[in-house]
Amino acid sequence: MVTFADYRNMDATALAEEIAKGELTAAEVLEAAIARADAVNRGLNAIVHSQYDQARQTIADNKVPDGPFKGVPYLLKDLGAFDAGQPCTMGSRLWADFIPDHDATYTERCKAAGLVIMGRTNTPEMGLNASTEPTLHGATPNPWNATRSPGGSSGGSAAAVAAGILPMAHATDGGGSIRIPAANCGLFGVKPTRGRNPSGPDVGEGWSGMSTGHVVSRSVRDSARMMDCTHGPAPGDPYAAPPPARPFAAEAGADPGNLRIALMTNGFDGRPLDPECIKGAEDAAKLCADLGHGVEPAQPKLDVGALGQATRTIIAGNVHTAVRLRCEALGREPSGQDVEAITWAFAREGASASAGDYAAAVMVMHQQGRQLAAFFQDYDVILSSTLRHPPLPLGAIDMEGTDLDHYYKTLFEDEIAITPFYNNTGCPAMTVPLHWSADGLPVGVHFGAAFGDEATLFRLASQLEVAKPWFDKVPDLG
Repeated sequence: MVTFADYRNMDATALAEEIAKGELTAAEVLEAAIARADAVNRGLNAIVHSQYDQARQTIADNKVPDGPFKGVPYLLKDLGAFDAGQPCTMGSRLWADFIPDHDATYTERCKAAGLVIMGRTNTPEMGLNASTEPTLHGATPNPWNATRSPGGSSGGSAAAVAAGILPMAHATDGGGSIRIPAANCGLFGVKPTRGRNPSGPDVGEGWSGMSTGHVVSRSVRDSARMMDCTHGPAPGDPYAAPPPARPFAAEAGADPGNLRIALMTNGFDGRPLDPECIKGAEDAAKLCADLGHGVEPAQPKLDVGALGQATRTIIAGNVHTAVRLRCEALGREPSGQDVEAITWAFAREGASASAGDYAAAVMVMHQQGRQLAAFFQDYDVILSSTLRHPPLPLGAIDMEGTDLDHYYKTLFEDEIAITPFYNNTGCPAMTVPLHWSADGLPVGVHFGAAFGDEATLFRLASQLEVAKPWFDKVPDLG
Protein backbone atom coordinates (compact mmCIF):
# COMPACT_ATOMS: atom_id res chain seq x y z
CA MET A 1 0.00 0.00 0.00
CA VAL A 2 1.32 3.43 -0.94
CA THR A 3 2.19 5.64 2.03
CA PHE A 4 0.72 9.11 2.39
CA ALA A 5 4.19 10.65 2.13
CA ASP A 6 4.73 8.93 -1.23
CA TYR A 7 1.20 9.72 -2.39
CA ARG A 8 1.49 13.42 -1.57
CA ASN A 9 4.85 13.59 -3.31
CA MET A 10 3.24 12.79 -6.67
CA ASP A 11 1.08 14.97 -8.88
CA ALA A 12 -1.73 13.48 -10.94
CA THR A 13 0.57 12.92 -13.91
CA ALA A 14 3.05 10.96 -11.79
CA LEU A 15 0.28 8.89 -10.19
CA ALA A 16 -1.10 8.00 -13.63
CA GLU A 17 2.38 7.01 -14.83
CA GLU A 18 2.96 4.77 -11.80
CA ILE A 19 -0.43 3.12 -12.31
CA ALA A 20 0.25 2.61 -16.03
CA LYS A 21 3.61 0.97 -15.23
CA GLY A 22 2.03 -1.31 -12.63
CA GLU A 23 4.07 0.19 -9.79
CA LEU A 24 0.82 1.26 -8.15
CA THR A 25 -2.78 0.13 -8.61
CA ALA A 26 -5.76 2.43 -9.01
CA ALA A 27 -7.32 0.74 -5.97
CA GLU A 28 -4.43 1.54 -3.63
CA VAL A 29 -4.19 5.12 -4.91
CA LEU A 30 -7.92 5.57 -4.25
CA GLU A 31 -7.52 4.15 -0.75
CA ALA A 32 -4.71 6.62 -0.08
CA ALA A 33 -7.00 9.47 -1.10
CA ILE A 34 -9.87 8.15 1.03
CA ALA A 35 -7.59 7.66 4.03
CA ARG A 36 -6.38 11.24 3.77
CA ALA A 37 -9.94 12.49 3.42
CA ASP A 38 -10.97 10.52 6.51
CA ALA A 39 -8.03 12.02 8.41
CA VAL A 40 -8.63 15.69 7.59
CA ASN A 41 -12.12 16.29 6.21
CA ARG A 42 -13.92 16.39 9.55
CA GLY A 43 -12.11 19.63 10.35
CA LEU A 44 -11.84 20.82 6.77
CA ASN A 45 -15.37 20.24 5.46
CA ALA A 46 -14.01 20.25 1.92
CA ILE A 47 -15.90 17.15 0.73
CA VAL A 48 -19.67 17.49 1.19
CA HIS A 49 -20.65 14.31 -0.63
CA SER A 50 -18.55 11.16 -0.75
CA GLN A 51 -19.03 8.33 -3.23
CA TYR A 52 -16.15 6.17 -2.14
CA ASP A 53 -17.91 2.84 -2.56
CA GLN A 54 -18.98 3.72 -6.09
CA ALA A 55 -15.39 4.71 -6.90
CA ARG A 56 -14.14 1.41 -5.48
CA GLN A 57 -16.68 -0.51 -7.53
CA THR A 58 -15.76 1.31 -10.73
CA ILE A 59 -12.16 0.19 -10.26
CA ALA A 60 -13.10 -3.33 -9.17
CA ASP A 61 -15.32 -3.75 -12.24
CA ASN A 62 -12.47 -2.60 -14.51
CA LYS A 63 -14.63 0.24 -15.85
CA VAL A 64 -11.96 2.94 -15.79
CA PRO A 65 -11.22 4.08 -19.37
CA ASP A 66 -7.65 4.07 -20.68
CA GLY A 67 -7.24 7.84 -20.55
CA PRO A 68 -4.21 9.95 -19.64
CA PHE A 69 -5.21 10.03 -15.96
CA LYS A 70 -6.38 6.42 -15.67
CA GLY A 71 -6.93 5.51 -12.03
CA VAL A 72 -6.31 8.98 -10.53
CA PRO A 73 -8.91 10.03 -7.91
CA TYR A 74 -10.89 13.20 -8.59
CA LEU A 75 -13.42 15.45 -6.91
CA LEU A 76 -16.11 17.47 -8.68
CA LYS A 77 -17.19 20.84 -7.38
CA ASP A 78 -20.79 20.74 -6.13
CA LEU A 79 -21.90 23.33 -8.68
CA GLY A 80 -22.91 22.05 -12.11
CA ALA A 81 -20.70 19.27 -13.54
CA PHE A 82 -23.56 16.81 -13.10
CA ASP A 83 -22.67 13.20 -12.33
CA ALA A 84 -25.67 10.98 -13.09
CA GLY A 85 -27.24 9.52 -9.95
CA GLN A 86 -25.17 11.66 -7.57
CA PRO A 87 -26.50 14.77 -5.79
CA CYS A 88 -25.62 18.25 -6.97
CA THR A 89 -26.79 20.78 -4.40
CA MET A 90 -25.24 24.00 -5.77
CA GLY A 91 -24.46 24.71 -2.10
CA SER A 92 -28.14 25.57 -1.66
CA ARG A 93 -31.12 24.33 0.31
CA LEU A 94 -33.17 24.81 -2.84
CA TRP A 95 -31.23 22.05 -4.61
CA ALA A 96 -30.57 19.92 -1.51
CA ASP A 97 -32.51 16.96 -2.93
CA PHE A 98 -31.56 17.39 -6.59
CA ILE A 99 -30.07 14.33 -8.29
CA PRO A 100 -29.37 14.69 -12.03
CA ASP A 101 -30.14 11.79 -14.35
CA HIS A 102 -27.27 12.51 -16.77
CA ASP A 103 -23.63 13.54 -16.85
CA ALA A 104 -22.47 16.99 -17.85
CA THR A 105 -20.27 17.04 -20.94
CA TYR A 106 -17.36 18.06 -18.72
CA THR A 107 -17.97 15.07 -16.44
CA GLU A 108 -18.10 12.74 -19.43
CA ARG A 109 -14.68 14.00 -20.50
CA CYS A 110 -13.25 13.62 -16.99
CA LYS A 111 -14.39 10.00 -16.92
CA ALA A 112 -13.02 9.39 -20.42
CA ALA A 113 -9.67 10.72 -19.18
CA GLY A 114 -9.63 7.86 -16.66
CA LEU A 115 -10.31 9.96 -13.56
CA VAL A 116 -12.11 8.15 -10.75
CA ILE A 117 -14.71 10.45 -9.20
CA MET A 118 -14.82 10.03 -5.42
CA GLY A 119 -17.13 12.85 -4.35
CA ARG A 120 -18.10 16.51 -4.51
CA THR A 121 -16.61 19.59 -2.87
CA ASN A 122 -18.08 22.47 -0.90
CA THR A 123 -19.09 25.71 -2.60
CA PRO A 124 -20.98 28.85 -1.54
CA GLU A 125 -24.60 28.98 -2.63
CA MET A 126 -24.74 29.14 -6.44
CA GLY A 127 -21.08 30.19 -6.48
CA LEU A 128 -21.96 33.72 -5.37
CA ASN A 129 -19.25 34.29 -2.76
CA ALA A 130 -15.47 34.58 -2.73
CA SER A 131 -15.54 32.56 0.48
CA THR A 132 -16.96 29.06 1.00
CA GLU A 133 -19.49 29.27 3.80
CA PRO A 134 -22.88 27.99 2.60
CA THR A 135 -25.74 27.66 5.07
CA LEU A 136 -26.49 24.18 3.70
CA HIS A 137 -23.09 22.59 4.32
CA GLY A 138 -21.25 25.02 6.62
CA ALA A 139 -17.91 26.72 6.24
CA THR A 140 -14.67 25.32 4.84
CA PRO A 141 -11.60 26.79 6.60
CA ASN A 142 -8.28 27.50 4.93
CA PRO A 143 -5.82 24.60 5.47
CA TRP A 144 -3.06 27.15 6.13
CA ASN A 145 -4.99 28.89 8.93
CA ALA A 146 -8.39 27.66 10.12
CA THR A 147 -9.55 31.20 10.97
CA ARG A 148 -9.12 32.31 7.35
CA SER A 149 -11.15 31.69 4.22
CA PRO A 150 -9.94 29.29 1.53
CA GLY A 151 -11.64 31.57 -0.97
CA GLY A 152 -14.51 30.72 -3.25
CA SER A 153 -16.39 29.65 -4.97
CA SER A 154 -14.18 26.59 -5.51
CA GLY A 155 -13.02 26.69 -1.89
CA GLY A 156 -13.78 23.05 -1.14
CA SER A 157 -11.74 21.85 -4.11
CA ALA A 158 -8.79 24.09 -3.26
CA ALA A 159 -8.85 23.08 0.41
CA ALA A 160 -8.93 19.38 -0.56
CA VAL A 161 -5.93 19.73 -2.87
CA ALA A 162 -3.94 21.86 -0.44
CA ALA A 163 -4.64 19.38 2.35
CA GLY A 164 -3.27 16.50 0.29
CA ILE A 165 -6.51 14.59 -0.32
CA LEU A 166 -5.69 14.55 -4.03
CA PRO A 167 -3.37 16.42 -6.42
CA MET A 168 -6.00 18.26 -8.48
CA ALA A 169 -9.74 18.85 -8.38
CA HIS A 170 -12.49 20.39 -10.46
CA ALA A 171 -13.17 24.12 -10.11
CA THR A 172 -15.21 26.76 -11.94
CA ASP A 173 -14.63 30.48 -12.41
CA GLY A 174 -17.27 33.15 -13.09
CA GLY A 175 -15.47 36.05 -11.44
CA GLY A 176 -12.31 34.45 -10.10
CA SER A 177 -13.60 31.25 -8.52
CA ILE A 178 -10.68 29.11 -9.71
CA ARG A 179 -8.02 31.73 -9.11
CA ILE A 180 -9.27 33.12 -5.77
CA PRO A 181 -9.16 29.81 -3.83
CA ALA A 182 -6.00 28.69 -5.61
CA ALA A 183 -4.36 31.94 -4.48
CA ASN A 184 -5.63 31.56 -0.92
CA CYS A 185 -4.55 27.92 -0.65
CA GLY A 186 -1.12 28.07 -2.32
CA LEU A 187 -2.11 26.32 -5.56
CA PHE A 188 -1.88 26.81 -9.30
CA GLY A 189 -5.10 27.73 -11.09
CA VAL A 190 -5.94 28.68 -14.68
CA LYS A 191 -9.17 30.24 -15.87
CA PRO A 192 -9.48 29.14 -19.51
CA THR A 193 -10.47 31.32 -22.43
CA ARG A 194 -14.22 31.76 -22.91
CA GLY A 195 -15.53 28.72 -24.78
CA ARG A 196 -12.43 26.58 -24.16
CA ASN A 197 -14.22 23.98 -22.01
CA PRO A 198 -17.85 22.95 -22.60
CA SER A 199 -20.74 23.97 -20.34
CA GLY A 200 -23.35 21.60 -21.78
CA PRO A 201 -25.54 19.86 -22.33
CA ASP A 202 -27.96 21.81 -20.15
CA VAL A 203 -26.65 25.28 -20.97
CA GLY A 204 -24.54 26.71 -23.77
CA GLU A 205 -22.56 29.06 -21.55
CA GLY A 206 -22.33 30.12 -17.92
CA TRP A 207 -23.23 33.66 -16.85
CA SER A 208 -23.27 34.93 -20.46
CA GLY A 209 -19.81 33.54 -21.08
CA MET A 210 -18.20 34.85 -17.89
CA SER A 211 -18.09 31.43 -16.24
CA THR A 212 -15.97 28.48 -17.26
CA GLY A 213 -14.56 25.35 -15.65
CA HIS A 214 -11.16 23.74 -15.19
CA VAL A 215 -9.07 22.64 -12.16
CA VAL A 216 -6.98 23.73 -9.23
CA SER A 217 -3.73 21.77 -9.01
CA ARG A 218 -0.31 21.56 -7.40
CA SER A 219 1.60 21.31 -10.66
CA VAL A 220 1.48 23.17 -13.96
CA ARG A 221 1.69 20.04 -16.08
CA ASP A 222 -1.44 18.56 -14.46
CA SER A 223 -3.42 21.65 -15.38
CA ALA A 224 -2.13 21.62 -18.96
CA ARG A 225 -2.76 17.90 -19.47
CA MET A 226 -6.22 18.22 -17.97
CA MET A 227 -7.11 20.99 -20.39
CA ASP A 228 -6.11 18.65 -23.22
CA CYS A 229 -8.62 16.16 -21.86
CA THR A 230 -11.57 18.52 -21.59
CA HIS A 231 -11.29 21.34 -24.13
CA GLY A 232 -13.12 21.67 -27.42
CA PRO A 233 -16.73 22.21 -28.45
CA ALA A 234 -19.46 19.64 -28.03
CA PRO A 235 -22.30 19.29 -30.54
CA GLY A 236 -24.64 22.24 -30.19
CA ASP A 237 -22.25 24.55 -28.35
CA PRO A 238 -22.91 28.16 -29.39
CA TYR A 239 -19.21 28.97 -29.89
CA ALA A 240 -15.72 27.73 -29.07
CA ALA A 241 -12.31 29.17 -28.21
CA PRO A 242 -9.66 29.24 -30.94
CA PRO A 243 -8.12 25.76 -31.22
CA PRO A 244 -4.61 25.44 -29.80
CA ALA A 245 -1.66 25.11 -32.15
CA ARG A 246 -0.55 21.96 -30.32
CA PRO A 247 -1.47 20.08 -27.13
CA PHE A 248 -1.36 22.20 -23.98
CA ALA A 249 0.83 19.52 -22.39
CA ALA A 250 3.49 20.43 -24.94
CA GLU A 251 3.47 24.02 -23.66
CA ALA A 252 4.29 22.96 -20.09
CA GLY A 253 8.06 23.14 -20.02
CA ALA A 254 8.41 24.89 -23.38
CA ASP A 255 10.50 28.05 -23.65
CA PRO A 256 8.22 31.11 -23.31
CA GLY A 257 10.73 33.34 -25.10
CA ASN A 258 11.22 36.93 -23.96
CA LEU A 259 7.80 38.19 -22.97
CA ARG A 260 6.57 41.77 -22.74
CA ILE A 261 5.03 42.00 -19.27
CA ALA A 262 2.91 44.83 -17.88
CA LEU A 263 3.13 45.18 -14.09
CA MET A 264 0.05 46.35 -12.15
CA THR A 265 0.27 47.17 -8.43
CA ASN A 266 -3.25 48.59 -8.28
CA GLY A 267 -6.61 47.00 -8.93
CA PHE A 268 -8.23 47.69 -12.27
CA ASP A 269 -10.09 50.46 -10.42
CA GLY A 270 -6.79 52.23 -9.74
CA ARG A 271 -6.95 51.71 -5.98
CA PRO A 272 -3.83 50.24 -4.33
CA LEU A 273 -3.55 46.66 -3.20
CA ASP A 274 -2.54 45.42 0.24
CA PRO A 275 1.23 45.95 0.77
CA GLU A 276 1.75 42.19 1.05
CA CYS A 277 0.04 41.71 -2.31
CA ILE A 278 2.10 44.49 -3.88
CA LYS A 279 5.25 42.82 -2.56
CA GLY A 280 4.21 39.52 -4.11
CA ALA A 281 3.63 41.15 -7.49
CA GLU A 282 6.85 43.16 -7.39
CA ASP A 283 8.91 40.15 -6.35
CA ALA A 284 7.38 38.17 -9.22
CA ALA A 285 8.16 41.04 -11.60
CA LYS A 286 11.81 40.93 -10.51
CA LEU A 287 11.88 37.18 -10.99
CA CYS A 288 10.42 37.56 -14.49
CA ALA A 289 13.01 40.21 -15.33
CA ASP A 290 15.79 37.95 -14.05
CA LEU A 291 14.44 35.26 -16.40
CA GLY A 292 14.88 37.58 -19.34
CA HIS A 293 11.42 39.06 -19.74
CA GLY A 294 10.79 42.74 -20.28
CA VAL A 295 8.76 44.15 -17.39
CA GLU A 296 7.41 47.68 -17.04
CA PRO A 297 4.55 49.37 -15.16
CA ALA A 298 1.46 49.59 -17.35
CA GLN A 299 -2.27 49.15 -16.91
CA PRO A 300 -5.13 48.83 -19.40
CA LYS A 301 -7.84 51.45 -19.18
CA LEU A 302 -11.14 49.68 -18.67
CA ASP A 303 -14.48 51.19 -17.73
CA VAL A 304 -14.60 49.52 -14.34
CA GLY A 305 -17.89 51.10 -13.33
CA ALA A 306 -19.68 49.95 -16.48
CA LEU A 307 -18.22 46.47 -16.19
CA GLY A 308 -19.22 46.23 -12.55
CA GLN A 309 -22.83 47.09 -13.34
CA ALA A 310 -22.86 44.78 -16.35
CA THR A 311 -21.55 41.92 -14.21
CA ARG A 312 -24.19 42.57 -11.57
CA THR A 313 -27.00 42.61 -14.13
CA ILE A 314 -25.86 39.35 -15.72
CA ILE A 315 -25.41 37.58 -12.39
CA ALA A 316 -28.78 38.80 -11.11
CA GLY A 317 -30.55 37.69 -14.27
CA ASN A 318 -28.98 34.25 -14.14
CA VAL A 319 -29.74 33.80 -10.43
CA HIS A 320 -33.35 34.82 -10.98
CA THR A 321 -33.74 32.35 -13.84
CA ALA A 322 -32.09 29.47 -11.99
CA VAL A 323 -34.21 29.99 -8.85
CA ARG A 324 -37.41 30.34 -10.89
CA LEU A 325 -36.79 27.20 -12.92
CA ARG A 326 -35.89 25.15 -9.86
CA CYS A 327 -39.04 26.29 -8.05
CA GLU A 328 -41.13 25.47 -11.11
CA ALA A 329 -39.65 21.97 -11.08
CA LEU A 330 -40.58 21.67 -7.41
CA GLY A 331 -44.09 23.02 -8.06
CA ARG A 332 -43.89 26.06 -5.82
CA GLU A 333 -43.42 29.80 -6.00
CA PRO A 334 -39.92 31.22 -5.43
CA SER A 335 -39.38 32.36 -1.85
CA GLY A 336 -36.65 33.94 0.18
CA GLN A 337 -37.05 31.03 2.59
CA ASP A 338 -35.41 28.68 0.08
CA VAL A 339 -32.12 30.51 -0.38
CA GLU A 340 -29.66 32.73 1.46
CA ALA A 341 -30.48 36.43 1.81
CA ILE A 342 -28.01 37.71 -0.78
CA THR A 343 -29.05 35.04 -3.28
CA TRP A 344 -32.65 36.17 -2.87
CA ALA A 345 -31.62 39.80 -3.28
CA PHE A 346 -29.87 38.92 -6.55
CA ALA A 347 -32.93 36.96 -7.70
CA ARG A 348 -35.25 39.87 -6.99
CA GLU A 349 -32.97 42.31 -8.76
CA GLY A 350 -32.82 39.96 -11.73
CA ALA A 351 -36.60 39.80 -11.86
CA SER A 352 -36.83 43.60 -12.05
CA ALA A 353 -34.18 44.07 -14.77
CA SER A 354 -35.34 44.51 -18.36
CA ALA A 355 -34.31 42.73 -21.53
CA GLY A 356 -32.68 46.00 -22.52
CA ASP A 357 -30.63 46.00 -19.31
CA TYR A 358 -29.33 42.54 -20.12
CA ALA A 359 -28.54 43.39 -23.75
CA ALA A 360 -26.67 46.50 -22.65
CA ALA A 361 -24.67 44.48 -20.11
CA VAL A 362 -23.50 42.00 -22.76
CA MET A 363 -22.63 44.89 -25.09
CA VAL A 364 -20.47 46.51 -22.39
CA MET A 365 -18.58 43.26 -21.84
CA HIS A 366 -17.84 42.91 -25.53
CA GLN A 367 -16.77 46.55 -25.87
CA GLN A 368 -14.37 46.28 -22.96
CA GLY A 369 -13.05 42.99 -24.33
CA ARG A 370 -11.90 44.94 -27.37
CA GLN A 371 -10.20 47.47 -25.10
CA LEU A 372 -8.22 44.72 -23.40
CA ALA A 373 -7.44 43.08 -26.74
CA ALA A 374 -5.86 46.34 -27.90
CA PHE A 375 -3.66 46.40 -24.79
CA PHE A 376 -2.45 42.90 -25.58
CA GLN A 377 -1.15 44.17 -28.90
CA ASP A 378 1.63 45.83 -26.89
CA TYR A 379 2.06 43.32 -24.07
CA ASP A 380 2.01 39.53 -23.89
CA VAL A 381 1.09 39.28 -20.22
CA ILE A 382 -0.33 41.44 -17.42
CA LEU A 383 1.19 40.71 -13.99
CA SER A 384 -0.53 41.66 -10.72
CA SER A 385 -1.62 40.23 -7.41
CA THR A 386 -4.57 37.85 -7.68
CA LEU A 387 -6.50 39.51 -4.84
CA ARG A 388 -6.51 42.85 -3.08
CA HIS A 389 -5.71 41.19 0.28
CA PRO A 390 -4.17 38.00 1.66
CA PRO A 391 -6.79 35.42 2.74
CA LEU A 392 -9.62 37.14 4.62
CA PRO A 393 -11.07 35.91 7.92
CA LEU A 394 -14.02 33.56 7.64
CA GLY A 395 -17.22 35.59 7.80
CA ALA A 396 -15.74 38.70 6.21
CA ILE A 397 -18.05 38.38 3.18
CA ASP A 398 -21.47 37.55 4.60
CA MET A 399 -24.32 36.28 2.42
CA GLU A 400 -26.89 36.56 5.20
CA GLY A 401 -27.11 40.35 5.07
CA THR A 402 -29.89 42.02 3.09
CA ASP A 403 -28.03 44.98 1.60
CA LEU A 404 -27.04 43.88 -1.89
CA ASP A 405 -25.27 47.17 -2.62
CA HIS A 406 -23.02 46.69 0.42
CA TYR A 407 -22.39 43.04 -0.43
CA TYR A 408 -21.51 43.78 -4.02
CA LYS A 409 -19.11 46.57 -3.03
CA THR A 410 -17.44 44.37 -0.39
CA LEU A 411 -16.97 41.56 -2.88
CA PHE A 412 -16.22 43.23 -6.20
CA GLU A 413 -14.58 46.47 -5.14
CA ASP A 414 -12.90 45.69 -1.83
CA GLU A 415 -11.65 42.17 -2.54
CA ILE A 416 -11.72 40.91 -6.15
CA ALA A 417 -10.23 43.92 -7.92
CA ILE A 418 -8.41 41.89 -10.60
CA THR A 419 -10.00 38.56 -11.44
CA PRO A 420 -13.50 39.44 -12.77
CA PHE A 421 -12.22 41.51 -15.66
CA TYR A 422 -10.77 38.43 -17.34
CA ASN A 423 -14.20 36.80 -17.02
CA ASN A 424 -15.87 39.85 -18.54
CA THR A 425 -13.51 39.88 -21.51
CA GLY A 426 -13.12 36.12 -21.87
CA CYS A 427 -9.32 36.24 -21.68
CA PRO A 428 -7.38 33.42 -19.98
CA ALA A 429 -5.65 34.10 -16.68
CA MET A 430 -3.79 32.19 -13.99
CA THR A 431 -2.74 32.49 -10.38
CA VAL A 432 0.69 31.17 -9.45
CA PRO A 433 1.74 30.41 -5.82
CA LEU A 434 4.88 32.54 -5.71
CA HIS A 435 4.46 34.47 -2.45
CA TRP A 436 3.63 33.88 1.21
CA SER A 437 2.87 36.66 3.67
CA ALA A 438 4.97 37.40 6.74
CA ASP A 439 2.49 35.40 8.83
CA GLY A 440 2.64 32.38 6.53
CA LEU A 441 -0.45 32.83 4.36
CA PRO A 442 -0.40 32.14 0.61
CA VAL A 443 -0.61 35.18 -1.67
CA GLY A 444 -1.24 34.38 -5.33
CA VAL A 445 0.42 36.22 -8.20
CA HIS A 446 -1.83 36.76 -11.22
CA PHE A 447 -1.02 36.68 -14.92
CA GLY A 448 -3.46 37.41 -17.73
CA ALA A 449 -2.98 36.86 -21.47
CA ALA A 450 -4.76 37.61 -24.72
CA PHE A 451 -7.91 35.77 -25.78
CA GLY A 452 -7.08 32.19 -26.72
CA ASP A 453 -3.48 32.33 -25.45
CA GLU A 454 -3.32 29.79 -22.65
CA ALA A 455 -0.14 28.53 -24.29
CA THR A 456 1.84 31.56 -23.14
CA LEU A 457 0.51 31.18 -19.62
CA PHE A 458 1.47 27.50 -19.39
CA ARG A 459 4.96 28.20 -20.74
CA LEU A 460 5.55 31.05 -18.31
CA ALA A 461 4.07 29.13 -15.37
CA SER A 462 6.38 26.19 -16.04
CA GLN A 463 9.38 28.49 -16.11
CA LEU A 464 8.34 30.07 -12.81
CA GLU A 465 7.69 26.63 -11.30
CA VAL A 466 11.31 25.69 -11.98
CA ALA A 467 12.74 29.04 -10.88
CA LYS A 468 10.75 29.22 -7.64
CA PRO A 469 9.30 25.77 -6.84
CA TRP A 470 6.18 25.50 -4.71
CA PHE A 471 5.16 21.82 -4.93
CA ASP A 472 6.68 20.93 -1.55
CA LYS A 473 5.28 24.01 0.20
CA VAL A 474 2.23 22.53 1.93
CA PRO A 475 0.24 23.28 5.11
CA ASP A 476 1.04 21.24 8.19
CA LEU A 477 -2.14 19.29 9.00
CA GLY A 478 -0.37 16.21 10.32
